[in-house]
Amino acid sequence: MGGVAVDEGSTGVKAPDGGWGWAVLAGCFVITGFSYAFPKAVSVFFKELIREFGVGYSDTAWISSILLAMLYGTGPLCSVLVNRFGCRPVMMVGGLFASLGMILASFSTSIIHIYLSTGVITGLGLALNFQPSLIMLNRYFSEKRPLANSLSAAGSPVALCCLSPLGQVLQYQYGWRGGFLILGGLLLNCCVCGALMKPLVAPKPLKTKELDEDYETEPEVAKKRAKHKLLDFSVFKDRGFAIYTVAASIMVLGLFVPPVFVVSYAKKLGNEDTKSALLLTILGFIDIFARPTCGVIAGLKWVRPRCVYFFSFAMIFNGIADLIGSQSKDYGSLVAFCIFFGISYGMVGALQFEVLMAIVGTEKFSSAIGLVLLMEAIAVLVGPPGAGRLLDATNNYMYVFLLAGCEVVLSAVVLAAGNFLFIKRSPEPADKLESITATDDCTSKMCSTSAEVNDDEEKKVREEQEMVIKEKEERVEFRQKNITVDTQEVERFLKEPQTNGNMAACPETCL
Repeated sequence: MGGVAVDEGSTGVKAPDGGWGWAVLAGCFVITGFSYAFPKAVSVFFKELIREFGVGYSDTAWISSILLAMLYGTGPLCSVLVNRFGCRPVMMVGGLFASLGMILASFSTSIIHIYLSTGVITGLGLALNFQPSLIMLNRYFSEKRPLANSLSAAGSPVALCCLSPLGQVLQYQYGWRGGFLILGGLLLNCCVCGALMKPLVAPKPLKTKELDEDYETEPEVAKKRAKHKLLDFSVFKDRGFAIYTVAASIMVLGLFVPPVFVVSYAKKLGNEDTKSALLLTILGFIDIFARPTCGVIAGLKWVRPRCVYFFSFAMIFNGIADLIGSQSKDYGSLVAFCIFFGISYGMVGALQFEVLMAIVGTEKFSSAIGLVLLMEAIAVLVGPPGAGRLLDATNNYMYVFLLAGCEVVLSAVVLAAGNFLFIKRSPEPADKLESITATDDCTSKMCSTSAEVNDDEEKKVREEQEMVIKEKEERVEFRQKNITVDTQEVERFLKEPQTNGNMAACPETCL
């Protein structure tokens, strides 16, 4: 390997919308699955951890919260590392960290050890994979970006359908320690996905490449890197970005609560462990089809310019599903809740980063996503643990789901109202036509006035030319008259005899 290819944001290379981009999309599919499904799949082991360490629901909920907090809170760090070293090396190192954390967690002797290993180390490894994969996906796709984002986001439900039953089987066969060890081995596949992230390089002629290699010295390269901002805070000047950040932070407070507690909810209603874990599989199965379908809809010409409001609708749908699901009393009602929650959750997952890409663009996306994830990290640290404490205090899952639903609905209202009130809308086609006709009238008037001015100038020029011609003719006539006089005098001089020694009186013959 000759060296690290540094990704410098917008390189001026047009997104290929295919080609090697499909391999990048496959890697993003796997990475997104591990990043989002892993915190939910770990909840399968919560019951055994409560028995092992004698802790409560809120204590075990901190595992998923720390995982998600590291996934979101290390966003600025990931942005700096990606802008400095590139996506590929950062992702491969992140895969090693994710695997190491789960392996160390299998030897834990207290819940705090699991916080540090599974929560901090594995969460950091997943963060170093998740954010760079989104950045690379944004660089490889432009016209097909909504579809690519939705297909990448579909990795989350696919992994959830696989990891949740797998975790249940591993728990029965090898215990929670053996399950953590095997899951750590699976996370090594993140390194393989990182190797697929080939950076886009602008094509150069051979001659220019040779000149660059010969004459470009190390100080010049250092200056170029210094000019490139590792973390661009100017995105906060964009009103759309600020509104999106506030709404997303509120949404995260309640978005991840139902998947964490739905299995325990089913167990409290008297259902078996395997039957309860099947709810996550149902949720994930519905989510698999919801995300690509939503991506296709978001890519339509009429919907794509209004994707912010489409995203608000998805959040309202998700919040209402939580509010209705809080009234579940049996296993059948929980299955219905998982179906509708899976549809709405898939819509949110397919649109959240597509909307952010549409707001800030490709050049600032690497910094914008890091800052957004940092703001959401605070909400992630408060959401599930706060719901766990509410559950410990009330011993009723209804209040947990009601609180989550209200938070998600509030975020939708903030996003839709903020964009409607504070973001300037682009002119409608009719307005554009009026402006075009107005400009045409103005240009025609300008052209007419300019034509009149040009006619006056031409007349003046013609008059001046005529005056110059007349002056020249007068001068020529005057010269001709003088010439005729001179010729007559010369003839008379030649005919008349002159005495020798006398000078000619005619001044013209003095020479």
